[in-house]
Amino acid sequence: MSTLIQLQPQDEYNLVLESHVKPRDWTNPTPSGRYNLVVIGAGAAGLVTALGAAGVGAKVALIERELLGGDCLNVGCVPSKALISAARVARAIRYADEFGVEVPTGVQVNFAAVMERMRRLRSEIAPNDSAERIRGLGVDVYQGQARFTGSNTVEVDGQTLPFRRAVIATGARASAPPIPGLDQVPYLTNESLFSLTELPQRLGVIGAGPIGCEMAQSFALFGSDVFLVESEHGILPREDPAAADIVKASLERDGVKLLCCGRNLQLRQEGDKVHLAVDSHGRQYDEAVDQLLVSVGRAPNVQDLGLETVGVDFDPKIGVRVNDRLQTTNPNIYAAGDVCSKYKFTHAADFMARIVIGNTLFKGRSKASALTIPWSTYTTPEIAHVGLYEKEASEQEIDITTFVQEFADVDRSILEGDTTGFVKVHLKRGSDRIVGATIVANNAGDMISEITVAMKNGVGLQGIGSTIHPYPTQADAIRKLGDQYNRTRLTPFVASMFRKWLAWTR
Repeated sequence: MSTLIQLQPQDEYNLVLESHVKPRDWTNPTPSGRYNLVVIGAGAAGLVTALGAAGVGAKVALIERELLGGDCLNVGCVPSKALISAARVARAIRYADEFGVEVPTGVQVNFAAVMERMRRLRSEIAPNDSAERIRGLGVDVYQGQARFTGSNTVEVDGQTLPFRRAVIATGARASAPPIPGLDQVPYLTNESLFSLTELPQRLGVIGAGPIGCEMAQSFALFGSDVFLVESEHGILPREDPAAADIVKASLERDGVKLLCCGRNLQLRQEGDKVHLAVDSHGRQYDEAVDQLLVSVGRAPNVQDLGLETVGVDFDPKIGVRVNDRLQTTNPNIYAAGDVCSKYKFTHAADFMARIVIGNTLFKGRSKASALTIPWSTYTTPEIAHVGLYEKEASEQEIDITTFVQEFADVDRSILEGDTTGFVKVHLKRGSDRIVGATIVANNAGDMISEITVAMKNGVGLQGIGSTIHPYPTQADAIRKLGDQYNRTRLTPFVASMFRKWLAWTR
């Protein structure tokens, strides 16, 4: 299969990146003896599995057909957050007058410089995932397409690698939804977006999930006219509705034109423009754009692996089927990361890989269901979440009590001019055990970890409320939730007993 990810433009930074993650002069090793573990795919899950296994003395082979580092380094987390950081600087300048800071009119974003900065920073991070570093840590690195040829053998580049256990960590890729005309027009995905060198004057974005919202807001702040199309109402349909509404208002303030509840979407090309024809809230739109970004869905990389040959059950849309110990239907083969999980996050892949290491090498029985997985969408403000949503709690018939702390009542948020968000925590009714939480704030992705640590270690809101937090900080909003919970424990009966005790002790 041809390489899906192309590093463009071929400037000094992409050449440095390529030298680390797909060196042109690389020579595959010659296998000698059986591997304890063969890992297919060198994204987050594959790298953690291979390096962790080699670190405890296992004989490990790592196979990658494209770029070491996977999506996260090359076309995902790293480049997108570099763009987002630049967009936030542009946003701060745009609204600087609200803080009494006067900025000259006509300030513009140098998009080519923004993208060059992204490529430079990506190339500086790349050595962490380089072929030379991985080999130096005791892993045999193979370039090429892997294919199972037997229950204990994999073939790559004409060589057969025998193994005791194997791990499928091939990740996922952008998928093309069935939109009329999409196959007739040029479009970008996350795999090609970061190759742009010129800012599109008008950008169409299909899909208001995390990638769509992050990039729509960023490009609007860079100066593009952005049209964000979503078939459902609003944006980020999987998130807490109140949280998504706050982010929606922020995107619209930053210039994103939202066409939600989009119906009858059709695409066509006229000259060098792509036309988006869509019905939104009873109005027909026909917008011509210079570039189109499609950010709807991910498809697992399960093709051309020979999974049928070795009895590994999979679904082209869902991915490899695994049990709770991440074992496939072939007991010698496991899977981790986006290829088998609904949680398509780098940090989730990391911790699934840790489970796989123990379960493959040491006959462990760790379960993926035991993981407490937070996530964040890096819009401004961010949305971060962990555990159950209210809807999920209802579906699972779990009675909950919900506490909300608005940032409008948090001193640091007032001083920062960042008062539109909140912290929302769900407790199992009748206890202070946290079962879910959502945070909306500019640094929500950092703040959610405090709640995740509490959930993982059985600390409830009472424990958080009794823990001193620095003042003034936005994280103090989480402590205030503890105060809210403690006040609910002061029932009328308990209050009356306190009053009697205090009166008696006067």
